[in-house]
Amino acid sequence: MGERRAADHKKAPPKAKWPVLQPKLNLQITRLKDKDLFTVQNFFTPAESKAFIKAAESAGFEHQGSLGPAKGEAYRDNDRIAVNDPALADMVWQSGLSKLLSDIKIRGKAAVGLNPNIRFYRYKVGQHFGQHIDESVDLGEGKHTVYTLLVYLSGAAKTKDKSDSKNMKDCASEPIVGGETVFYGSRNRVVAEATFIDVIVTMQVAPAEGMALLHIHGDKCMLHEARNVSKGIKYVFRSDVVFA
Repeated sequence: MGERRAADHKKAPPKAKWPVLQPKLNLQITRLKDKDLFTVQNFFTPAESKAFIKAAESAGFEHQGSLGPAKGEAYRDNDRIAVNDPALADMVWQSGLSKLLSDIKIRGKAAVGLNPNIRFYRYKVGQHFGQHIDESVDLGEGKHTVYTLLVYLSGAAKTKDKSDSKNMKDCASEPIVGGETVFYGSRNRVVAEATFIDVIVTMQVAPAEGMALLHIHGDKCMLHEARNVSKGIKYVFRSDVVFA
């Protein structure tokens, strides 16, 4: 049960004014499962995350559903924007990922950039994305995607100072409860099973503002889901890391 890609460009949203990202010099990888799953704290600054939310909201989200497991698709209930924006993809790549992933080689190939198919997800209370796998995308000329990139634009509660209280009046700034990204196991294991019952959780990642989460996809993708949001609004920037 993978993510449908046919509708990614069904309707082009209005041109958004994306924030300009500043280069990040001291980013560090936290490995959760070797090269298959890792996070990068503070990949976007709080100001950058909020600016992306504002720009995405101004462009306008559309609801994204699915046919459901009975029709061979993962359950999906969220809102989405999809844009083909090579300039945005390159800016995000050059802001820190290019250097950070320079030492990672997969089957003799190196990371060269991001998929220009950029998506923004919004999960309101009660919305989630059921268990699924992410497919690799062949971009031609020897390029294909290897990692899913998620950058959380909003997150769970943090320790606040007095100045933060001014930003808590709108739902976008309200701390998220729920919305964790949960990983269950290898794709091969899931394919061999008739149902997803009794699949053991191997890793759970709570959304944190500005944090990037990268996980391998394609034939090595782990079964995963975005759990139900019970408070606040979860915003996510999504792309894929391209190797060649």
